[in-house]
Amino acid sequence: QVQLVESGGGLVQPGGSLRLSCAASVSVVSIYVMGWYRQAPGKRRELVATITSGGTTNYADLVKGRFTISRDNAKNTMYLQMNSLKPEDTAVYYCNSRDSRSPPRDYWGQGTQVTVSS
Repeated sequence: QVQLVESGGGLVQPGGSLRLSCAASVSVVSIYVMGWYRQAPGKRRELVATITSGGTTNYADLVKGRFTISRDNAKNTMYLQMNSLKPEDTAVYYCNSRDSRSPPRDYWGQGTQVTVSS
């Protein structure tokens, strides 16, 4: 089982920046794909960005050009750098990992709150 712990959330003004971290209990190189998801009150959980074990990244259109997903293999940690934050980015952000089994299995962190408000 993969255990994930998010950190780095908080309160920030519109236009500000924040960096989220996700520490994994195993080598991130061994994880098929990892990603960031977010969920605002009363809304469905939505994909933000993903990164594969090989380093390939994908982004949701709403965050493309503003957010950057990355991975530090030595620290077993994934990051989400968030710039030019907007009030609509306010949500609980979750770290996710998916293995290569068929069907695949998903593991989730506890989430970290990001609030963008003036």
